[in-house]
Amino acid sequence: MSSERTSAGIHFPREGEGRPTTPVTRSVLADAVEGVDPDLAGRIRDAQAWRKDYVPLVHALTAASATSPEAGTRIAADGLAAMRRRMVLVDGEMETTLAEVDLDREPVEAPFATESVHGTADPVTELRVPYQGRELAGDELLAQLQRWVEAGVVEPSFAEAVGEVVATPEWLALPDQQVLLVGAGAEMGPLEPLLSWGVDVHAIDLPRSKAWRYKRGLAAGGAGRLSFPVDAHGDSGADLVHQPAQVLDWIRRERTGDPLAVGMHAYADSGVHVRVSAAADLLMTALTADDPRTALAWLATPTDAFVVPPEVVAEARRRWRTRSAVTKGAQAPLRRAGRGHLFAPAYADAPDGGAGVADILVPQQGPNYAIAKRLQRWRGVAAEGGGQRVSFNVAPATWTRSVVKNPVLGAAYAGAHHFGVEVFQPETVRPLMAALLVRDLVRERPTRAHPEELFSEAAAHGGLWRAGYEPKTALGVAAVAGLPSRLRARVTRG
Repeated sequence: MSSERTSAGIHFPREGEGRPTTPVTRSVLADAVEGVDPDLAGRIRDAQAWRKDYVPLVHALTAASATSPEAGTRIAADGLAAMRRRMVLVDGEMETTLAEVDLDREPVEAPFATESVHGTADPVTELRVPYQGRELAGDELLAQLQRWVEAGVVEPSFAEAVGEVVATPEWLALPDQQVLLVGAGAEMGPLEPLLSWGVDVHAIDLPRSKAWRYKRGLAAGGAGRLSFPVDAHGDSGADLVHQPAQVLDWIRRERTGDPLAVGMHAYADSGVHVRVSAAADLLMTALTADDPRTALAWLATPTDAFVVPPEVVAEARRRWRTRSAVTKGAQAPLRRAGRGHLFAPAYADAPDGGAGVADILVPQQGPNYAIAKRLQRWRGVAAEGGGQRVSFNVAPATWTRSVVKNPVLGAAYAGAHHFGVEVFQPETVRPLMAALLVRDLVRERPTRAHPEELFSEAAAHGGLWRAGYEPKTALGVAAVAGLPSRLRARVTRG
């Protein structure tokens, strides 16, 4: 197989007759931690069953990053550098590592034109959140935030952050700020609320006509302005993985003198998720070089491993200790049958009074997903450490299309309420997470004791962090409990 058969764009490097993902993702993870924990790096390189072994190894890497602020910063920097050394930009027979790529030198043979849709509605001037058939705002929304805090569904800092937006509604319109959304049509992305609040948005998404008709409709019914690239054939959208130079050229022509916030919300299956994360990193690097005021934004998935503060560990342990006698009796035979691997207490390896690692990695999502999200997190840590404004908030478990189509994850979500976990609808999550984005773009940049606090502050994990059980040890039981409702839902849809 010759390189001529590989499309132009960002790819895994060629190895033999193909472009396998495992050698790269495994090496990137090992290189990231080599300078902090060489023994862990060796275990990563020696892993044989990568699709199974990556879960405890990512957990261990997260724990290594928690050992000191310097460790967290070093892992992020070395991980990004490793990705850039290995991923390549293919152009015909030429392959160039991303560490050597300069998008300014890449030819732009067919520059994109621009189409804009102006909203016709008045801006929404208060934060409104649909929830269980109602639209919450003002005091009702504040009261619900407090109920979520009391239930352990969100962190107190999340309620405080959203409360700031409730109290300062003028933030919603993001005056003197422009926004670029990569993966603008993402189900949990902020496009819809931003447009309703009167924000002007530049949008990058794949050229699929039906999806762009929907986005045009959102913009027309909103109060902001939606601008997006159009190619020489009149097709809307752009593919950042295959057209990075063209996308950069387009946004440079479209951006104004106001600071730009670049939101990365694109999702793809398997190794393409790593490729689009690498492409976004390349775009962000160029735009930051153009203007250091450029802000960067992502959403963190709850199904990952995070360093959590001591108070979260303490609350999870309290919930474990205070389980009812009935619950303990019902779980005891299952724990014995599972040799302690079912209903295990959360944070068993965390020191008393110390931080812990909330490990909610779901093996079914695969190592490429985990590494793609880790690349995004490393970029966030590196950017904030360099003085850049960053928004990177943990969103709760949500009934997205990617969850619904995964039968195991869908069943587990359906049964999660038995373990104190709330799974949200996308229409509730979108305005909440968009509110956090707005707040992050207008507030004073925070000073952090540890870079991992970027993710633990204002987290809405749905209860996964504060549950008394190690989530993975209850996932299977939750799936069994949730399976009947998922089967009924399929029958109803059918």
